[in-house]
Amino acid sequence: MNYGVIVAAGKSERMGPDVDKAFLSLGTKPVLAYSLIAFEKCPDIDGVILVVRKDRVDSARAMVQLFGCYKVRKVIAGGATRQISVKIGLSQLNHDVSIVAVHDGARPCITPLIISETVKSARKFGSGVAAVKITDTVKEVKKGFIVSKTIDRTMLWAVQTPQTFRVDLLTKAFNVVSRKRLTVTDEASAVELVSRDVRLVPTALSNIKITVPDDLILAAAVLRL
Repeated sequence: MNYGVIVAAGKSERMGPDVDKAFLSLGTKPVLAYSLIAFEKCPDIDGVILVVRKDRVDSARAMVQLFGCYKVRKVIAGGATRQISVKIGLSQLNHDVSIVAVHDGARPCITPLIISETVKSARKFGSGVAAVKITDTVKEVKKGFIVSKTIDRTMLWAVQTPQTFRVDLLTKAFNVVSRKRLTVTDEASAVELVSRDVRLVPTALSNIKITVPDDLILAAAVLRL
């Protein structure tokens, strides 16, 4: 079986104090609802584990019911970081789940097609990480606003979510992270510790993450709200 683990338990520091961006309104729905609906409509997803802040569990369950997201099997409280929340989500998977797609609930423009493409890659290669090739010129700045050097962009990709893997591979990676007491910012970084073949799945710039208030305007335009 293929499951999604949607994480929406982090703090929204750049959106302002006490703001939970996953529950902000985007058109007629909360930001998180768009991801839930995309996973619900994806034919390659059999079930979903939703991880939210402890104080949002009841609200998230109500959202699941309101928008008919019947694939959501559990709504659970996450931790202080994405790393902790993903690990908690993985612990809730049944033994018959072989592929897991980890998605950031702050990316409302995700589509069922992108989810399916990452699942297909994970089935074939063990991994499928949504990413877009960087086209802008990238500068390294070590201090202030002074350019240190220009980075060769031809080899650079911006990684998004879903980040989809065989469950055994991702579990092995997180076990190594725990044993070495490491901090990773995404699942691919963990899997890179145990595999040389983390595969990217080219996606679109429109799969944006809600980070600052202006991102809500961009997302509304993408979703044509």
